[in-house]
Amino acid sequence: MKRDPRTIVLTLARCLKLQCPACGRAPIFGRPFNVKVRCTACGVIFKREEGFFVGAIMANVVATEILILLVYLVSLSIRNLDEQRMLTVLFIVGLTFPLAFYHHSWSLWLGLDHLIEGLPRDEKSK
Repeated sequence: MKRDPRTIVLTLARCLKLQCPACGRAPIFGRPFNVKVRCTACGVIFKREEGFFVGAIMANVVATEILILLVYLVSLSIRNLDEQRMLTVLFIVGLTFPLAFYHHSWSLWLGLDHLIEGLPRDEKSK
């Protein structure tokens, strides 16, 4: 299925704002770290079968590893940074970034699924 570039940009923008990738009118998360079951505005289903969001978890892990590597490479160029401080900084990045990126990784994974095959709608909400 071929997608218009504007549709892709619009969907990704909605995901970055943590809004429904299909309509953009309702948030994906009801509470912190808790994905809603479905969109309250258009009825698309967010919570899918068991294992659906393994990709979102993988994306979060990979993004964290890339960021840790980048911070490490930058810290190598800082001459007065000893090994203990470098490890402390890397440890803090490794703990805080996955928590900060958690919602966006799930949202982007949901948006990617919407762009590839479309999100299923809840028949009861029609």
